[in-house]
Amino acid sequence: MNLRFVEAFYWVVSLKSVSRAAEKLFITQSAMSSRIAALEEELGVLLLDRRDKQFRLTVAGMRFFSHAQRLLALQREIKGEMGAGGAQRAVTLRIGAIESVLHSWLIDWVHQMRRGNPDVELELTVETTPVLVDQIHRGALDIAFAALPSVGERLRSRPLPPMEMVFVGHGQIHRKRRYTLDDLAGFDLLTFQRGSQPHVGLMDLFRDANVGLKRVHNISSISAMVQLVEGGFGIATLPLAAVRRLSERLPLKPLKCEATLPPLPVHASYRDDPTSMVAQGVVEAVVEYVGGSKGLSRSSKKAMK
Repeated sequence: MNLRFVEAFYWVVSLKSVSRAAEKLFITQSAMSSRIAALEEELGVLLLDRRDKQFRLTVAGMRFFSHAQRLLALQREIKGEMGAGGAQRAVTLRIGAIESVLHSWLIDWVHQMRRGNPDVELELTVETTPVLVDQIHRGALDIAFAALPSVGERLRSRPLPPMEMVFVGHGQIHRKRRYTLDDLAGFDLLTFQRGSQPHVGLMDLFRDANVGLKRVHNISSISAMVQLVEGGFGIATLPLAAVRRLSERLPLKPLKCEATLPPLPVHASYRDDPTSMVAQGVVEAVVEYVGGSKGLSRSSKKAMK
């Protein structure tokens, strides 16, 4: 039995789509359909019900799916045991992240990861949390770092340390040593898109203090917010870690305030994969890195091979 065909069937079922499974395995949709057809011919049964456009497994398909999971897991174990110490093959990682993660620690982590795994090929997507959650569900990403966890069948999430959020102004314009909420309410305030955690947290902070806001601008891009602050447009709410990096070359200044913004939660989400421990190993490495060790664990390096 060709295990590539078994793997094709596994991803078609997991992603509930032939086209998404083909994208996941970097093959054409026709090639994916051919693999499923060849597997059905070998087994002598139909695995997919093709009578309408709705994805549906046959009874035989449901039974074989559990066998497929065990076969692929066994293949991974055998490769891990018999191939220990062998040559490392190239691995493509499709990673998605919100901008707050990108501007805080992701780039440093990528450099660290590549030093231990030079053959890794990276596909990086920077998007909002709703888009990243959708892409993980569709199988378009291997790992997503977002403000919400991805929840669903065979999806896994790990919480990462939340990001401290601060009010950020222009170093030459906003000179007060300490700001009250009344002070801040007099400025144009810039935060992330409407309904996002930073936006909701900002509105709740002022509402709970019974302080009315002048204007709140919803900007989905950190780069755009930074340019607006740099131009004297207003005050932004950004992750402190991102501000520290950006202030090395820009006139940004975290403002001391009597009130504290809610931290930004971050979750690492990935899909179970019986053929590979790469995604899980990468997430474990990120948890270790962001937690303060700044390095890849030995087990994570092994998982990348």
